[in-house]
Amino acid sequence: MKKGNKYGTHRVIEPNGALPQPAIKISNDMEIFDNEILIDVDYLNIDSASFTQLKEAANGNIEKVKDKILEIVEEKGKMQNPVTGSGGMLIGNVEKIGESLKSTVDLKIGDKIATLVSLSLTPLRIDKILKIDPEIDRVEIIGKAILFESGIYAKLPEDMEDTLALAVLDVAGAPAQVKNLVKPGNTVLILGATGKSGLMCSYVAKKLVGKKGKVIGQARNEKRAEFLRSTGFCHDVIIADVLEPVNVLEKVLEVNDRMEVDISINCLSIPSTELSCILPVRDGGVVYFFSMATSFTKAALGAEGVGKDVLMIIGNGYTKNHDQFALDILRESSTLRKIFREKYVNN
Repeated sequence: MKKGNKYGTHRVIEPNGALPQPAIKISNDMEIFDNEILIDVDYLNIDSASFTQLKEAANGNIEKVKDKILEIVEEKGKMQNPVTGSGGMLIGNVEKIGESLKSTVDLKIGDKIATLVSLSLTPLRIDKILKIDPEIDRVEIIGKAILFESGIYAKLPEDMEDTLALAVLDVAGAPAQVKNLVKPGNTVLILGATGKSGLMCSYVAKKLVGKKGKVIGQARNEKRAEFLRSTGFCHDVIIADVLEPVNVLEKVLEVNDRMEVDISINCLSIPSTELSCILPVRDGGVVYFFSMATSFTKAALGAEGVGKDVLMIIGNGYTKNHDQFALDILRESSTLRKIFREKYVNN
């Protein structure tokens, strides 16, 4: 077997010297190097911001979305949305393990795994798209993928369905980061609290803030707000337009004794929501952008423009043991498990 670079630079076609994620094009030749793992892919879970953009560009036409996904992978060798720059993750079975990895990984041929690195850096070949579930951003395919030596993964648990585990692991970085950020007594605002990552973040945040803290969840309409209230994951629920920062601020002040919050968490899948996350936070507070639709420029210049001295954190999809933490949340909360199973398993 040919020897490969730990970080996959041997796969980069353009530009020379780049890492796979920012590269324009990588090789999706499925003959593996000595430090790679070949995966027989079952499902892709497209990043929410990416899938939203693809659907909007196709005016909701799923056949056009399918064609665009195939076009992107053919052109780039990976599933990286050229507009959002984001990818997603996948599940599949281990088909082959490179010679230099056989003694270092806890895997064997046939193991079912979820990759915990982005599709935006994963060599991918799609032979056929079998089905797209537009409501849950899932694409069932016949195809192969490559996991680099540096790539992280999780073996799928035996006590839950594969599609359920996929839905959880897709956003595992968000609740794990919330665990690191939220302290007892904090007031926390979660934008996009009715979505997959938003629900998990709300659940974790409410546990952490304790009796003296507060979690405020944002919903886009009364129907979603009623659903969020029914979960009990938030102390207060606001209905606000996330594209109108002042509207979000006013709604937050109404339920928080005219005070700004300590922490805000952006779990939205649409762009231009940076200031809606920044404006309601007090000076010295924290803004956590988990959303892949976040613009660094809009966040940095926006905070400066409104005179907000806040710590802004870009959502890293990886933090130590985030996969196990996310799966344990689902095991712990029967409400969360029921919601996820209804939406992502029985869909």
